[in-house]
Amino acid sequence: MPIEDLMWVEKYRPHNLEDVINQTDVKERLRPLLEKQQQMPHLLFAGPPGSGKTTLAQIVAEKILGDLKSDYTLSLNASDERGINTVRERVKVFASYSDRREGVPFRLVILDEADEMTRDAQTALRRIMEESSRFTRFILVCNYSSNIIEPIQSRCAIFRFQRVGSDEVVGYLRKIAKNEKVKTTEKVLESVYEATNGDLRQAINLLQAAAADGEVTMERVDAVTGALVRGRAAEIVNLALDGDFAGARQKLVELTKVYGIPESDFLRYSNETITAGAPHMAEAIKILAEYDYRLVLGANPEIQLTAMLAELAALKGK
Repeated sequence: MPIEDLMWVEKYRPHNLEDVINQTDVKERLRPLLEKQQQMPHLLFAGPPGSGKTTLAQIVAEKILGDLKSDYTLSLNASDERGINTVRERVKVFASYSDRREGVPFRLVILDEADEMTRDAQTALRRIMEESSRFTRFILVCNYSSNIIEPIQSRCAIFRFQRVGSDEVVGYLRKIAKNEKVKTTEKVLESVYEATNGDLRQAINLLQAAAADGEVTMERVDAVTGALVRGRAAEIVNLALDGDFAGARQKLVELTKVYGIPESDFLRYSNETITAGAPHMAEAIKILAEYDYRLVLGANPEIQLTAMLAELAALKGK
């Protein structure tokens, strides 16, 4: 069975500009570029996860290249292949080919999570973009445009995506549930939105995971979203803020090693706990922000989260 039939996030991925929910400004700016393809610049799509960046990049490729998309498009996840060797070996080789069939305006390179690329890799990429601009266009997809070096930003038309709103996500989930004959309620779908914080891709995956027997209930959503995991994350932060570094660290190891919670989720849950009125709130949030930044730069997650707990625990004596 094709993956498009197995995974709802692929089955219900839009294939036309008009079908993408939200992002009205982005779509309006893209339309004239797609009509004058030869004049299209490199593109930089920046915004929160699950807001449609990768989907729109694929739509651009399909609109421009049609049935030849697979032959003339190179798609890479830069967080997996973030080093300079990948840029030099894979991207440069692909982008340097000047051969094109009739009706193909240029080759297309899509780099997802481009903000995870090292600075050296980005510098090498900038040179490739300059050298191959006559016959290759780049679409860079990222969460934070500030992590893209200025020379690359200046060579791209930048499109900033907004987090998808509650009504739009719930409406999309409602349509999927109806098509898949899944029983649920409006309140449950709203809880899915709240659990995924506007990430439409994650919301669709959550809905499918919770719909194993054809019905999605609040209990199933809580189980799938890891409401218990969220509680454990809050417990760890509170232990640290109470000065119990050893206890917090032990539970952190359990949470990350046993339950496999991503570091970004742990930081998000920690922020929710601290903003609920924890002691030393302002200082604690600054500490979280610092370690979030370090993780984005590629620092070792286990070491950084442990150090973060140490700093939170140190606030107790102030």
